[in-house]
Amino acid sequence: PGILTDQGRRHVVSKTIDEITSVFSKMGFSVAYGPEVEDEYHNFNALNIPKDHPARDPIDNFFMGNDRMLRSQTSTVQIRVMESTPPPIQIIAVGRVYRPDTHDATHFSMFHQCEGLLVAPKVSMVDLKTTLFQFAKSYFGEEAKVRFRPSFFPFTEPSAEVDMWMEIKGKWQWVEMGGCGLVDPNVFTQVG
Repeated sequence: PGILTDQGRRHVVSKTIDEITSVFSKMGFSVAYGPEVEDEYHNFNALNIPKDHPARDPIDNFFMGNDRMLRSQTSTVQIRVMESTPPPIQIIAVGRVYRPDTHDATHFSMFHQCEGLLVAPKVSMVDLKTTLFQFAKSYFGEEAKVRFRPSFFPFTEPSAEVDMWMEIKGKWQWVEMGGCGLVDPNVFTQVG
């Protein structure tokens, strides 16, 4: 009869993705996926990142030749959705991204991103802040504290960084959770 073994569990990354997508699905977002091997148009040009932008530096990306690269952000999925879907659009893009970062406690050359896109009439920063605050409280608990700091991203205007107040090794501090903003008009022009 043998010895009974414990059943396995879902990988922590898969479990986290499922939990995050569940919170966003309750707010009306669907999940969109896209290729991990991208072209420069979807990874940079359509996102208002011109050829001379520092983000396109070969040492900051995994270029494969023939206008192909490993995507450096899941924003490429947003471009593909906007090219093929008329508004209103309400999606989150989830998946692996690749950057040749020096490996340490907070950086690795492959990591997962989750980002949202809402394209509809009269969407404002209030909608964005409300969505992110609701996500933080749903995912991290009612006591979650979130703040916005002004920032810059070529594909959003205005742009902000989102920080969360959390305890790390016994010390409370603001930790950056990611960037956000309203879609830059140049991006809408690129996708038609």
